[in-house]
Amino acid sequence: MHAVVITVGIEPGKADEATAILHNQVVPDVKATPGFVSGTWARSEDGTNGHSLVLFENEETAKAALAQAKQGPPPGAPVKILYAEVYEVLAQA
Repeated sequence: MHAVVITVGIEPGKADEATAILHNQVVPDVKATPGFVSGTWARSEDGTNGHSLVLFENEETAKAALAQAKQGPPPGAPVKILYAEVYEVLAQA
């Protein structure tokens, strides 16, 4: 199993808008991605950063998902990708 780890910056004062996009667009799109296993999204207390950890069946599907994610959010979206990488999952509880 492999994980796609992404960190985003969220425009100040736009956390609610970013959350709506997450729930209405990002999560459904990611869930429909081939090889998807599970995903977790989190936001900092001050609402300026977000992190996601999305698990995929194998490296190939994780890399394909990463390539899609690196295309970035649509123009005008209140988030910017700061970091995105694929990791091998070594343990899970």
